[in-house]
Order: sequence, then structure tokens, then C-alpha cells
Amino acid sequence: MRTELVTTLKRQATELLSELERDREPILITQHGLPSAYLVDVESFEALQRRMSLLEGIARGERAVDEGRTATAAEARLRMARWLA
Repeated sequence: MRTELVTTLKRQATELLSELERDREPILITQHGLPSAYLVDVESFEALQRRMSLLEGIARGERAVDEGRTATAAEARLRMARWLA
């Protein structure tokens, strides 16, 4: 991953965006020597959002199991039948 100064982003935004679209490599933007933001292409960002959503769903399921909020297959079928009726 490459790093660029915020001033580079200000001066060369069009070029950086073109490179980002072409290379699909995130760019770390620094301000006063500290990390400030990441630039990522739209496709990569949307893929990350989908992955995050999936992982959050898995985490919710694991919490439910840990807390004992589970149902047998028969109970689940009965609930689903009520929803679909």
C-alpha cells in the first residue's frame, strides 16, 4: 500500500483517482505525518462492506448460541411456517 500526503491529494486528485481505479491498491493519506484517511476504489469498498455485513451476522449468531437463544429444527420449522402463512 502506498502513502501520500494530503497536499498531494489536493494537488493531484485526478491522477490519484485514476491510479486507484487502475491499480485497485488502497492509498493511505497522511496529514502532519499522521495517518488521516484511506482512499479505496468503489468496487473494493463495496466488497469490504459485504464482508463486514456477513461477519457481523456470524457474530450475532455466535452470541445467540452463547446466550442459549437457539431453537430445535422442529421449533424453527414451526416458526417459519407461521411467517410464511
